[in-house]
Amino acid sequence: MLSQVGALAAARFAERLADLDLQPGDVGILRLIAVDPGLSQQALAGKLGVVPSRVVALIDVLQKKGLVMRERSVKDRRNHELQLTDSGKAVMAQMREIGAAHEEDVVHALSPSERRALGTLLAKIAESHQLAPDVHPGYRATPTGRAAWTAGS
Repeated sequence: MLSQVGALAAARFAERLADLDLQPGDVGILRLIAVDPGLSQQALAGKLGVVPSRVVALIDVLQKKGLVMRERSVKDRRNHELQLTDSGKAVMAQMREIGAAHEEDVVHALSPSERRALGTLLAKIAESHQLAPDVHPGYRATPTGRAAWTAGS
């Protein structure tokens, strides 16, 4: 049942993002940058559990869409700091609305206390598997050492 609900939720979320020309993974990256403006590409790679070259490709896509910009770090000119553009900030505002509507759609059959209990139980499961909050596990490396998440997934 957990797998079925997860697949349903993922498919519906992807549908909701189609109008914004975003993939679910894009939203996760944008959110990480939004909560930590100036995050370096290297630090983002660490949070996602991917090699830094993979982050370059992911950010290239978001930069071409006008959502993210790279700025040379004033602390270390070898690094680029990531910032949301004004368009990126506007998309994040839309994402908050989409996320709230999506969550309501998925859990509409639950009472408020059941929703809290579900959140607590899911957090416990995630913690037991050492899943980082706010990071889709699809970014993590597979046993072969290659990232499982691909652009367009």
